[in-house]
Amino acid sequence: MPVDGEEPMTIHRRALLTGGAALGAALAMPHVVRAQSLAPQPSRYPDDAWEVLDPRFSQYMIGNTPLQREWSGALWAEGPAWNGVGRYAVFSDIPNNRQMRWDEVTGAVTPLRHHSNHSNGNTFDFEGRQISCEHSTARVVRYGHQGPAEVLAETFEGKQLNAPNDAVVHPDDGGIIFTDPGYGSHWYYEGTVRELELPTSIYHIDAASGALTRLSDEIFKPNGLCFSPDYRTLYVADSAATHHPEPARIIAWNVEDNGRRLTGRREFATLESGFHDGLRADVDGNVWAATGFAGEGQDGVHVYAPDGTKIGQIKTPEGCANLTFVGEHRNRLLMTASQSIYSIFTAAQGAHIA
Repeated sequence: MPVDGEEPMTIHRRALLTGGAALGAALAMPHVVRAQSLAPQPSRYPDDAWEVLDPRFSQYMIGNTPLQREWSGALWAEGPAWNGVGRYAVFSDIPNNRQMRWDEVTGAVTPLRHHSNHSNGNTFDFEGRQISCEHSTARVVRYGHQGPAEVLAETFEGKQLNAPNDAVVHPDDGGIIFTDPGYGSHWYYEGTVRELELPTSIYHIDAASGALTRLSDEIFKPNGLCFSPDYRTLYVADSAATHHPEPARIIAWNVEDNGRRLTGRREFATLESGFHDGLRADVDGNVWAATGFAGEGQDGVHVYAPDGTKIGQIKTPEGCANLTFVGEHRNRLLMTASQSIYSIFTAAQGAHIA
């Protein structure tokens, strides 16, 4: 009903202005709108993403936390690394040739670097500098606190590296171990097509001299890697199944001389279908392995006890390429999964800073 002495059209105009103001306020909050549009449908706790295969995994499961899709918009998301000072994770969107930044505080995802040379794996050293493995240039680079990226490795014995994939840093001397399977040399989609000049291998970069040493070429497609909590064991995912009639495996070595030598090669785990990619260890020595192309109910994260027994899974709607533990207590698992990134809180704690 109109107020006495007031024309009905005035009320309509006022309502229109009020509605327009509300719409403007909503549009001024893009993160809220975006987060609501990406949120999964509520599910009954415990979330179906959790799967306990061995009672030992129960202690790492939180019954009242959901799997959350934080963002979508990549073509192939990879290489997440956690920066505890900035409270963000960097990750690569390889086909789009860019690095992205997920902000823990706001949940926003924004471009960090365009034209990243199709970077794949990233990590941070113990001085807070970002290390990236580039596909199209076949290099390992380090971004300092100022200035352009410094090239740490691009050739071995006069031959171009294949396409470095992932890297870890040893805390005692800053030496870097990286894998070189060559995925960025197979398709223009993720790099530059070229013939591989070197065997697929694992390398070590000496922090003091810059010397590059081949640690092993006894692996079909060395992919993601991680240290055990005490840095005495190196785990490397062999995603052989992508190019060889071999199953995907995780291979373990003893770490000698701060990573300058690997001994005692052994098979830690074998996957029946799909392949493992990125790896992370928790403080109890369990290995969390990103898993893709294994199919619904198997894609996500497979968790192995220190004895190699698969004890649990976190299932994701998309194939998972890589992962890292984030947050103040490193108890939140951030997963780069195909076109999206997902997170879930756990009762585990990541063993290492990146």
